Amino acid sequence: MTKMDFSTINKTTTQSYNEQKNMIKRVFKGQSVLCKVCGQALLLKLPVAHQPSTLSGIYCKKGCTDLELDMEHVN
Repeated sequence: MTKMDFSTINKTTTQSYNEQKNMIKRVFKGQSVLCKVCGQALLLKLPVAHQPSTLSGIYCKKGCTDLELDMEHVN
């Protein structure tokens, strides 16, 4: 049985995860972050009280970047 080398996949996945995590941190701090594809500013959409079906996340107007975040509205 041949051993599979996942080191390249793991490295790429880790790098992508860290980039997204840092981008999310910058957006939550209120810093201006641009979409890597279209160059437009990324927008943060927060959950709305009494509307559980409202999606929250980070996105650009064109939809190139669309990160759905699992968040709850807190009073």
